Amino acid sequence: MSAMKLTVSAIAMVAASATGALARDNIQIAGSSTVLPYATIVAEAFGENFDFPTPVVEGGGSGAGRKKLCEGVGENTIDIANSSSRIKQSDIDLCAQNGVNEIMEVRIGYDGIVFASDIGGADFALTPADVYGALAANVAKDGALAANGAKQWADVNAALPAQDILAFIPGTKHGTREVFDVKLLEEGCKTTGAYDLFLAASTGADDDAKKKEAGEKCLEVRTDGASVDIDGDYTETLARIAANKAAVGVFGLSFYQNNTDKLKVATIDGIVPSVETISKGEYPVSRPLYFYVKKAHLGVIPGLKEYLEFFVSDDMAGPEGPLAAYGLVSDPDLAATQEMVAAETPMGPLQ
Repeated sequence: MSAMKLTVSAIAMVAASATGALARDNIQIAGSSTVLPYATIVAEAFGENFDFPTPVVEGGGSGAGRKKLCEGVGENTIDIANSSSRIKQSDIDLCAQNGVNEIMEVRIGYDGIVFASDIGGADFALTPADVYGALAANVAKDGALAANGAKQWADVNAALPAQDILAFIPGTKHGTREVFDVKLLEEGCKTTGAYDLFLAASTGADDDAKKKEAGEKCLEVRTDGASVDIDGDYTETLARIAANKAAVGVFGLSFYQNNTDKLKVATIDGIVPSVETISKGEYPVSRPLYFYVKKAHLGVIPGLKEYLEFFVSDDMAGPEGPLAAYGLVSDPDLAATQEMVAAETPMGPLQ
């Protein structure tokens, strides 16, 4: 905390001494709470090793960070948005409306999301079908759709603990929620047959509309208190579990790895989440992590290009670097990202 205060004070001194002719000379970053610790590590190392002020790194969530990035161009807007989900077309459209026409997409590596519970609690061996059966608003029962009435995990799967269902999941504005939705809820919905029932009941005008409606239905979660959205970061989820010992929560792998004295992790499809199982593609609930850069600020905000190159260097983001030590799974295609950053290549249309 004291280091952060020193950083803020130093930046304030720089700002106070700057002349009106100078642009802002510290890099401004906001966004994902998952990427935040990685970006903080890089920012502090950057400040120590380069003749530029330490970048200011803030959280706020992936969606909020991308929105701030797209507010416009100029020193009163941020330079980089950290994101644990890929940028959306709506973000790109907002950027374009506000004159942000070139964006660089930088993939820094991979992370997994995990279910974890109190270290002294029961063991959980989950599947996407279990997660869907416990947390979805409506489930398949006897060949029809029904409101979810499961009270205990054992009601969903007799092999699970006979304890009340209480899950703290990422709020809808978190980048983590997207991978939770797609790789757990949507997958579980299809596995249990609920998707087919939603599709059959859809009133969509055509097949595409029906599939979209069915997919949206799969992502609806219970509102009876068994599933609780957490809008804060993982520290809030950890605090909720400390106060509710029988609850389970969703965390990023790196956060769990730094709290193994407090948390016990669940397997998904029999796979223990780890750097190794994610890097091998074995663990089913992993996702790439990104940051997005306003290209118009390169050459204007001092040190921005240097920061980008430093972040994706082997020394920082490689398999032996400090980000990997904290829990980031190094990107096998890191060299291509390094080349893209060096060439300042903006992203193309979303695929």
